[in-house]
This record gives sequence, C-alpha cells and structure tokens, in this order.
Amino acid sequence: MRSTNENSAKRVGLLGIYHESNTFIDQNTSMIDFENGHLFFDKHIISEYQEAFHEIGGIIEVFDEHSFELIPIFYAEATPGGIINEATSRSLLAQLTKALDRHLPLDGLLVVPHGAAVSQIDDDFDGYWITLLRKHLGKIPIIGTLDPHANISARMSENTDALIAYKTNPHLDQRQTGNRAAKLMIETLTGRTRPFQKMLPAPLAISIEKQLTDAEPCLGLYQLTEKLEKKPGVISISILLGFPYADVIDMGSAILVITNNDEALANHILKEINDYFYLYYHRFSGEKTSINQAINAIKNSLKPILLLDMGDNVGGGSPGDGTFLLNALEKEKHCKSFICINDPNAIEILRDLEIDEFVELDLGAKTDHNHGVPLRTLIQIKKRISGVFFDKEACHGGQLNYDMGPTALVETQENTTIMITSKRTAPFSLQQLLHCGINPVDFDAIVAKGVQAPIAAYKSICPTIIRVNTRGVTNADMRQLRYENRRKPLFPFEEINGEQ
Repeated sequence: MRSTNENSAKRVGLLGIYHESNTFIDQNTSMIDFENGHLFFDKHIISEYQEAFHEIGGIIEVFDEHSFELIPIFYAEATPGGIINEATSRSLLAQLTKALDRHLPLDGLLVVPHGAAVSQIDDDFDGYWITLLRKHLGKIPIIGTLDPHANISARMSENTDALIAYKTNPHLDQRQTGNRAAKLMIETLTGRTRPFQKMLPAPLAISIEKQLTDAEPCLGLYQLTEKLEKKPGVISISILLGFPYADVIDMGSAILVITNNDEALANHILKEINDYFYLYYHRFSGEKTSINQAINAIKNSLKPILLLDMGDNVGGGSPGDGTFLLNALEKEKHCKSFICINDPNAIEILRDLEIDEFVELDLGAKTDHNHGVPLRTLIQIKKRISGVFFDKEACHGGQLNYDMGPTALVETQENTTIMITSKRTAPFSLQQLLHCGINPVDFDAIVAKGVQAPIAAYKSICPTIIRVNTRGVTNADMRQLRYENRRKPLFPFEEINGEQ
C-alpha cells in the first residue's frame, strides 16, 4: 500500500467473520468448515482477494489508490450451513482478537460480516463480535459491508458507524460495495463526512422466491431507493432482504439509512420506504411452483431449462444432496438432464472403480430425512476430476477460487448426468460444468440447487428459468418452517394493517 508523510499515521484495519446460518439444520458449522472455506490472515487476505469481485477486493482497490494504509488482519468464511458451534465461535473470536491486537493501534476498522450468522453463544453472532470490537477499540470509526440477506440487529447498527449492503441479488456488486465502504472510511477519517446511521425493521419477510433485484417486486423497491439516494446529504440506503432460514428475533426484512449527520433526513427516508412496504407487501410472497408443474413445463419450454431447487439451496445452508428433482427427472425418459449431488460416501465407493465401469449405488439424501430418499440406480462412471476450479468472471459470492473436493461425473440409464461432489458447493459459477468438459446447452434441463444466485451464471444459456418449490430446510414457503423466536406481526405469517 502506498503512503505519504501527510497521512502516514492513518492505519485502517480489515477483518471479518462471514457466515449465513440456517437454524433449521441439525448439523452445526464447525471449525473445519471455515478451514475448508476461506480462512486467511494478514497478507494472505490481499493475495486471495485483490483481483476478486468480493467486497474485500473493492476495499483493497481503494486503498491501493490512496495514501492511507490498509492493515489486513483476519477473515473467516464458511459455506452457509447450520449454527456455528460454541467451540468454533470461541476459536474464531480468539483468533480474531489475537490477530487484531498484533496490529494496534488503528485509526479505523473495516469489517466484513454477512449479517445472518447465528452461534451457540449468541443468536446474533455478528452483533456479538462487532460489539466486542467496539468495546475493545473505543470510538474509532467502524465501517463495513453487509450481504442483503442479513437479519440486521440493533447491535449491528448501534456499534458501527456505517454498514453498506450490496444492491444486487444475484450479488454482482460486492466489489463496488467494498469500494463504497472504503471511500466512506477515508471521508470519515479526513473529517469530510460524519455518518449518521439508523435502521428500521420492515413489516415483512420477503420470500426468497421474490428476491431477484432486477425484476418486480424488488425492482420497484430498488428504483425508489435509487431515487432517494440522490437526495443531498444521503450517503447510503440499504435494503436488507433478510434470511428467512434463521429462527431469531431479527429475522425479516429491514431498511438501513446513512446520512451525513442528518437524523431528520434519515427518519424521512426510512418512513418513505416503510410506507412502500405497507402499500405493496402482498407482492413479496411468491408463486410456489410444484415439482409436477415444473416437469410438465419442460416439454413445451425453450431449452435448456434451469430448474432451481429452492428446498435444497446450498447458498441457504442446505446439504446439497436432495433427490426430489433427481427422482422426478429419472422418470422423464426423453429428457436429458444434469444435476449436482453432494455425496462424499458415493465418491469413496467410486474412487477405486474404472472409468466406464458400471455400479449400482444409493445416491443422495444421506444427510437427513428432509430432502428425499436415496436414488437406487445403476450408473456408469464417465470421469473423475479434482473438483478445483477458477472463474475470472463476476459471480454471486465474489470468489475466484472454488473447491468441490474429489468429484465424479456419472450417467444413469435414464439419460441423467450427475456430478457427484465430496464438498457442498453452491452453483454460483458456470465453470463448475465447463472446467470438466460439460457443455450446458447439451441438456434439456439443468438443476441448480439455489434460488436467485445461479441466475447470474446460467441466464445467458438458459432461456427458461423455473423456481421449483421442493421440500427441505430452505423451503420457499417459510410458513412451512417452525419458528419460535421471530418478531410479530410479520407478513406472510400474519396480515398487517396496510398502514403504520
């Protein structure tokens, strides 16, 4: 990082713990999940993210062009999954604190939480560790980024000077969001800006099915925020779409406004956006297309068709081994289809077999009883690959490097190609198929275990996209999940009055 004598004392730390926690999953997230994900210290954060489309890449870019010094400290991210267990939570906090103390004093701190982390030590884990940082560091500016699927809490807002969420879903503006946070930190430290931040919970939890930001109903909402953000004195307006798969008090959508030291302006904007929610809340529910409806649509739809398996959404924490759609497609003998199944046990069985060899095995649905039953079928082994791949294009999640673990491509007698992975991998990148020689346009139907995120990768090749309401821990109908801690009233669980 470049520095000058004028600002040589201005040192800004960078750290984060990033996890989206699904409380409806029996398995907890452990330290090995972070080690298998992204766990970096010091300069290794720079080398991993400098060219990435991640928010950290955007932060690095700004400081590379400025005289302030960026101090990379600690970053831990795991694939979305169950609640972070106590031992892992305490280990992460200990590692973060130890790494931070090596670099004190700091003039400012940039934080990179997800906003929907849940731990056995605190349901609001992001609020918990951010509050610890505030107590540890005192009044220095703490500014950060958020995933719009955050279930933002009062603690997150009150213990930071500013938090800025991505504006797109699929998340393609993460690097730009990091840019904005870094520039705001510099403006704050130079005294040009005094951020005033205020958060307001919205009266609804937006259905995951309706969270595509470039289509209605979200399009109109984001167009309103874009207009309001042009008002003098407004720094940032964030719509927190919310993460419905966490049974916590802060589950639901919210609005976060940052102005230049203008509380009245912040209150005005919060009211205008909240009024919009009260007027149009019914639009944010969703259609809930069944498996049968989706399968029936295949024959007369432009191909390849992208079938989004909403109940087994890996990006929402699901196991990635659901078989509901796999079993349905196996019955469609004239439909050439592709699906990815996470099944490390199957990989072990296939490891010592020859290419083109046939074997009968039980595939998928081994994690729990929520995602179907294993498919008993005869498969032919077509290829083995390392599972490591790279994508230089912007994808949801902002990463460049991916690792599915040892992976096998197999075919069933019913014309289904199955990619079997040993690590849960969200379908964020088309390179997942291309790097191992699969041409997506060769298929009638491609199953992606997600809801909105895969669209960024597949929309250029799939003229038809169908979101399928499968059962599972990421069921698109949140009313099918059992909540004990959420706030009330909250649409779609309860009707709201239509006015504040």
